[in-house]
Amino acid sequence: MADFTTIPKVDLQQYVQGTYEEQKAFIKSLGDAFRDIGFVIVKNHGIPKKLVKSFYDSSIDFFYLPKATKKKYELKGLAGQRGYTSFGKEHAKQSNVGDLKEFFQFGQTIDDADPIKSQYIDNVFVEEVPKLSKQGLKLYKSFEKSGGYLLEAIAIYLGLNKHYFTTKIYHGNSILRTIYYPPITKAPKSAIRSEEHEDINLITLLVGASAGGLQVKNLAGKWIAVTPKENEIAINVGDMLQRLTNDYLKSTTHRVINPPKKQWHEERLSIPFFLHPRSEMDLTCLPSLVTKKRKAAYKPITAGEYLDERLREIGLKK
Repeated sequence: MADFTTIPKVDLQQYVQGTYEEQKAFIKSLGDAFRDIGFVIVKNHGIPKKLVKSFYDSSIDFFYLPKATKKKYELKGLAGQRGYTSFGKEHAKQSNVGDLKEFFQFGQTIDDADPIKSQYIDNVFVEEVPKLSKQGLKLYKSFEKSGGYLLEAIAIYLGLNKHYFTTKIYHGNSILRTIYYPPITKAPKSAIRSEEHEDINLITLLVGASAGGLQVKNLAGKWIAVTPKENEIAINVGDMLQRLTNDYLKSTTHRVINPPKKQWHEERLSIPFFLHPRSEMDLTCLPSLVTKKRKAAYKPITAGEYLDERLREIGLKK
């Protein structure tokens, strides 16, 4: 499958509500896709269509605000993990050229006595678009729930306890990002909407964007379009899960390319949810996936340490 040309599709309800045989088939399909390709398209994912639509609308309302107004919500010291990040600030780790995008991010909220609350900064509330935060935090919880089911299935696929990830992602450091790619008004200087990269986290859940452009690279070096249909989401493996599984599951390189020149006037909005564990999670390669022939490819590190390292590489943290 290293030279794949299409992205496989699975039905999450086959796992959530299916028979034992249906669940078994889902687990194999999802796990094989993560092992061979690193990407999968999921239908019946449980993310409410109405909530996604309203969050899209509120996001557009925010990004259409004057630049000076948006800059009020770009707060120093947050490393882009909450609030607004202005156009061109983020770049791929191998590049110094800023991506052609701006974005707004929401993080974890704690509603009990979990001491991890002290590790998290407050979310940023936009006065001019109050629905953005209200809808964003609801969407965050919905993504968390669906992501939890996916990681249950992956734990079983890996021969682990079904709930291996459950405590590790409880109040995890996940991020909901709404990304705006404005119309291209002049020929970019070598920049594209999002340069080729791999995600940092365990898995990413991506609501279908308002326009195309997402591509993944197979091992033959060919770029393959990822085109979820309406009411489908794309899921991909992040580097943390690749590290944990000693490269058994693949964090595949992907990018968002610029549209053809005749479509430069078209804007693009996408909503990824980066599912992170708690910062203390140990990302040391699973012993079951380390052998004499397959030695550990990575040094031991915690999720928090790894996140800090990567945020510096992509220019969000000094």
